[in-house]
Order: sequence, then C-alpha cells, then structure tokens
Amino acid sequence: MLTMTENAILVIRDLANQEDVGEAGGLRIAADTDAGSLSIELVPEPTQGDQVVDNQGARIFLDPDAAELLNDTSVDAVVDEEGVVQFGFTGPE
Repeated sequence: MLTMTENAILVIRDLANQEDVGEAGGLRIAADTDAGSLSIELVPEPTQGDQVVDNQGARIFLDPDAAELLNDTSVDAVVDEEGVVQFGFTGPE
C-alpha cells in the first residue's frame, strides 16, 4: 500500500483546504498505462473503484492501475519558493 511522508501529509491537507474540496475530498492519482504516466488532481470524492489512503486527514485516491503501480511506495511532496508543489515517489528500501 502507498504511504505518505510527513511532508506529503501536510502539503496534501493544505492543498485540500486551499481548494476547498470538502471533507470527502483529496488528491486523486490515476495511471495512464499506455503513456506510462500518472495524473494528479484534487477531487471532491473518490471515483468508484479507487483505493483510498487516509493518513491524518490527508487523503489520496488511487485508481486501480495507480494502486498496483504504486504499491509499496512512499509519496513525498515539496513546495518551492514560488509555491509550486512537486510530488515524488520512492520504492521500498
């Protein structure tokens, strides 16, 4: 299962509050297996079939392909000086 660093928890909660996605909202990660990429967006609720990862109020919704791809990884987040958020993923050590 995907885990979150403390920094990712803080950033995801802050983003959800700023965008006012509501109590059921969070960050949705979807995989485009044909393109080999991930899309990340704030959404008001998970889509049917999403795996929900909730850590201290920071919620991530993973579509089935992303859940499989990111199993046993950890997500981290950093915010640069301009306020741009970047997410990174690390595998098991």
